Amino acid sequence: MTSPSPSAPLLVLENISKAYPGVVALSDVTLTVRASEVLGLIGENGAGKSTLMKILGGVIEPSSGRIVIDNVEYGRLDVTGSQAAGIAFVHQELNVFDNLDVAANMFLGREKRRGPLRLLDLEGMRDAARPLLARVGATFGPDARVIDLSLAERQLLEIAKALSIDARVVIMDEPTSSLTLSETRTLMKVIADLKDQGIAVIYISHRLSEIETCADRVFALRDGRVAGELARHEIGHDAMIRLMIGRDLKALYTAPAVPPGDVILSLKGVRTQARPLALADLEIRAGELVGVAGLVGAGRTELAEAIFGISPVIEGDIRLDGQAFRARTPREAIDAGLYLVPEDRKRTGLLLESAISENIVLADLQSVAWRGLVSLPRILRRATEQRDRLGIKAADLSRVAAELSGGNQQKVVLGKWLSMRPRLIIFDEPTRGVDVGAKSEIYQLLRALAEAGVGVMMISSDMEEVIGVSDRIVVLREGRIAGSLPRAEFTEQSVLRLAVGAN
Repeated sequence: MTSPSPSAPLLVLENISKAYPGVVALSDVTLTVRASEVLGLIGENGAGKSTLMKILGGVIEPSSGRIVIDNVEYGRLDVTGSQAAGIAFVHQELNVFDNLDVAANMFLGREKRRGPLRLLDLEGMRDAARPLLARVGATFGPDARVIDLSLAERQLLEIAKALSIDARVVIMDEPTSSLTLSETRTLMKVIADLKDQGIAVIYISHRLSEIETCADRVFALRDGRVAGELARHEIGHDAMIRLMIGRDLKALYTAPAVPPGDVILSLKGVRTQARPLALADLEIRAGELVGVAGLVGAGRTELAEAIFGISPVIEGDIRLDGQAFRARTPREAIDAGLYLVPEDRKRTGLLLESAISENIVLADLQSVAWRGLVSLPRILRRATEQRDRLGIKAADLSRVAAELSGGNQQKVVLGKWLSMRPRLIIFDEPTRGVDVGAKSEIYQLLRALAEAGVGVMMISSDMEEVIGVSDRIVVLREGRIAGSLPRAEFTEQSVLRLAVGAN
């Protein structure tokens, strides 16, 4: 592979278009990337970012246009050709196999072999994996089972896997969506190291603060077309939002119109099977939007799942609207009006191969039944109401949920619960992998729920989000409630002090 001249771009996507029946996903997009450059790629969900990157990765074929890598022109690439040309991906949706160890995942399809029988060289792969894991700050080893890794650890594995390829261009798609602040800082150091080696990075993220930190240039898409570019000195939060959505966004926080009402959910001395040594005390009032913060592993999701009946509560007093309550199954929680929007929507929030309409009514089939049989007209009527209410971008509700963008998938999960009768909703990472426009819509929805008297519990690892949206912040540390902060005391430092146990 020949290196490009200093003045020539390492990568050129020229006049790329992609059309599907009735839909133009990309229209005449030209993008260039130079060696040792970090290009921030931004745009709302559905803007065409994923389509453009799938073309570069050889997953789909462009309708027109050409690709030039190191002065070599390609009409199209297949996956093998893309990797051979030095293109590596760190995917937002984790592509790992639970039944394999870390090293086997890292070298899947590129296994090291030894001897005349070409047997797998397990130790050789593990030896090769160790420095790559150290490079991304991973605390797990190459022989660790992936099924035992947390979501954040799996994200680090994806990054290390991309680095194991002799890449010229590394594409990172929402690489910090499950990472802590310290892990994100480690990733920024990895990106700086890649730049020093002459490697180009295309960094896709809805966390615009990260783009500000690492990008040398920003390229924006809107509705499948080029919305504009920003040079390094022009990069700023407001400037990026204007490119993405063509307007300014309102401030995150909307003050409640009335004070919080009576206590909806009360936890006293609650111990869960996931955290048997930790006691949790918590109150959430009607009309209150409570943010739940803490480091990854602090037990936020485990507490939510115990309240919702996914995992057992060992002891403690739980009250819903003043009455003793303990959900032994999610069905019991749902029947009581207590709903959970899970962290991993693809794994536990949706049936990806089922229709959008079916996903929306799934938890409340009785309401769309007639004489004991599910009624298709009622399903479509309910799904259409939620599509219009939430702005789900899908003309055909019979499409499978897997075909939607991340933001629209999240809206389908929300539509499932909002079509029912919520008393309290727990949102676990509600805007993970969602663009700023859709985030703003979700924040408005959370506030509207609170204004309607619903209790809202929002778990978030995004410090800007938890500070910017909540009426009150509860911080978990090692399964315990480390403290509660009123809005007047919100700062990043005050939240982190509680999260780490600092005085």
